[in-house]
Amino acid sequence: MSSSDWVSTSLPYLTPRVQGRGNAWSDEAAAQGRRGTQRIVHAGEVPAPLVIAELFGTTEGAPVVVRRRIIELDGEPCELTDTYYPTEIARGTRLARTAKIRGGAVTLLAELGHVGVRVREDVTARVPRAEECETLGIPSGEPVLQLTRLTLDGDDRPIQADLMTMPAHRQRLRYEIRIG
Repeated sequence: MSSSDWVSTSLPYLTPRVQGRGNAWSDEAAAQGRRGTQRIVHAGEVPAPLVIAELFGTTEGAPVVVRRRIIELDGEPCELTDTYYPTEIARGTRLARTAKIRGGAVTLLAELGHVGVRVREDVTARVPRAEECETLGIPSGEPVLQLTRLTLDGDDRPIQADLMTMPAHRQRLRYEIRIG
């Protein structure tokens, strides 16, 4: 299977896992006979970019916690993911550190009492920035998909926002929706 044959669904990334059980990306890749890894290149408090401030209902520049990762498939970068958390949820937790989190961040959020019950995803295509081209190993001008995911708790408060950037020709997103 080439990377262009990859089909990704969101549900495994939204569900807390049994503590100590790998992570959704590694498991998804392994199920396809591949190796999925990630490198955490930064974690900690940063000023909220406008898009995150709007999603969290705060002001641009307000402090938020981010985990920046390079997602790899068989050792090759395939996605850039920045995951943001409100500081009142993540400050002082493992979410604000670069160490991997056993079971993943969604599992840790649940342990901290923050469970997502509603998710909104927006997908757009755009021209990548130079540093994205370099990191993803794609030519300048090749389109990328930008997936923005907002996870809300039972009180409709934001608990996590993801900004995912992936080469458009290497990814197909699949959504299955049960009606009724």
